[in-house]
Amino acid sequence: MTSESDGRYVKATSVEEATTESPQTLRVNGRTIGLFHHDGAFYATDNRCPHMGFPLTDGSVDDGILTCPWHHARFEISCGDTFDPFADDVRTYPVEVRDGDVYVDPHPPREEPPEQRWRKRLEHGLQENLGLIVAKSVIGLDDAGVASSVPVRIGTEFGTRYREDGWGRGLTTLGVMANLLGDLRPEDKRRALYVGLSEVADDCAGEPPFFAQERLSTDDVTPERLKRWFQNNLEVRDSDGAERVLRAGIAADLEEAEIAELLVAAATDHLYLDNGHRLDFINKAFETLDHVGWEHADEVLPSLVPGLATADRAEENSSWRQPIDAAQLCFDAAAELPDAVEQGSNETWEQPDELIDVVMGEDPHESIDALTDAIANGATAEELAAVVSHAAGRRIAHFGTSNEFRDWNTVHHTYTYANAVFCLSRRTDAIEVYRGVFDAAMNVYLDRFLNTPPTPLPDPDGGREPGEILEDVMECFEVESDEEVDRAGRLTAEYLAVDGDVDRLKRTLGEALLREDAGFHPRQNLEAAFTQYDAAANEQRGRVHLVATARYLSAHTPTRRAGEQTYRIADRLNRGEKIHEA
Repeated sequence: MTSESDGRYVKATSVEEATTESPQTLRVNGRTIGLFHHDGAFYATDNRCPHMGFPLTDGSVDDGILTCPWHHARFEISCGDTFDPFADDVRTYPVEVRDGDVYVDPHPPREEPPEQRWRKRLEHGLQENLGLIVAKSVIGLDDAGVASSVPVRIGTEFGTRYREDGWGRGLTTLGVMANLLGDLRPEDKRRALYVGLSEVADDCAGEPPFFAQERLSTDDVTPERLKRWFQNNLEVRDSDGAERVLRAGIAADLEEAEIAELLVAAATDHLYLDNGHRLDFINKAFETLDHVGWEHADEVLPSLVPGLATADRAEENSSWRQPIDAAQLCFDAAAELPDAVEQGSNETWEQPDELIDVVMGEDPHESIDALTDAIANGATAEELAAVVSHAAGRRIAHFGTSNEFRDWNTVHHTYTYANAVFCLSRRTDAIEVYRGVFDAAMNVYLDRFLNTPPTPLPDPDGGREPGEILEDVMECFEVESDEEVDRAGRLTAEYLAVDGDVDRLKRTLGEALLREDAGFHPRQNLEAAFTQYDAAANEQRGRVHLVATARYLSAHTPTRRAGEQTYRIADRLNRGEKIHEA
């Protein structure tokens, strides 16, 4: 051996013993190594199967292939590469024979830095839709000190490239999880990234890739004309033409607010596209760019176009036309917007006490008129979006559990749409944002029957310790019943009434969400509720959103928690635990 090897290699056993007692398990400088004699040579691997940690020395070697007996994962014994992508590669260790003894290097240098290795493993996990590899990669990147923006960027690049239909639930979930990171327990931040990235992988699995259109090469077009071109292409459902226009605008270095205006205008030319998802997706795409950087706009934003071109338009649905033509009310109000905005340009608006009740009332004409009057009196789109978001949150807080279960999604869609309008109103001052306010208000009206009769907003007495109340809150997510749904709302209100720490409540709700196979809507709902609480004009209004999301989450739990099981396996493997033992 070379002098370098003398410093690294450790005597493991004799050649005779390694030959006659193959395979055998060795402890070498803190490593548990499987030593195999095969075809006249010696091979050393990590003895823990990378899939779920089963001892590989309990397996078999044939024709250069090491097979784990638990899930039959196969590995090329000299390099450790797997034939079965679900299992991941196993680490191997250099072996040398000297003077009748077998020496092993238990700490060979890695050929690549940990960040590079785990980035590649994450990309592989996304491509193969392998949750365990995604989980291990997230943990590995975090252990290597890599910022959370890196896996978010990797997932975003993958999701925008490998789904022909463009932006969907996977990328939205990833954006939701990125937004929640600051509100979670430290140990749940990895879980959140795993959940978001796994949803991206699942959403792209088996889908054709997204083939990008080239931008229009002109660089002499005004933002106003680009906006008209974009709207006109989407009006006739021409996705390719709209994408070329959008890419031209990004290449022309339009301001972020101008790009947001272009997208919001097209998304509100028609009403409540795809139950509000399309505007919410636009908002989440911009929020994701906040995490990964605006330089990725040309990769991210064009993925929104296919969905905008093919979206269902609410004015085509009978519920928006009969018995009252709510769609026409929205279109008429939109036509009056320029005059109303001009009239209110020098006014300072003060919100009337009764406005929330009017928006939640029985007369859609009164709702639209009140909002139009508010604009004429100087109300900003952000101020009115906050009003309709609060009204939509109250619909969930008041939701009657005697309704069909799927109607939880009806009030939820209104809520996340209103939240998207609110968030986009902070990103652009485009007049079209007001159209989103009208759409949301009409949907609040259409949802009114789901509060018949309304579940009362809880008004609890204080007295108990906040920690005790939170323990009871967590119990509400362990039993599936209407009683627990209402109890979750009451306990959340009780916790807030005794001035419990809101950050602690958020961490508790985040913990409950992330351990469940909660699906798309509960994840959206919680993140929207946190956004609305943080933006609420006062504490009392903010509490409604937390009560509402606690009820919604309780209605959708418990679940099988299969995703949590996968994450826990990855976490236990990372800590060196023996999964196969009790």
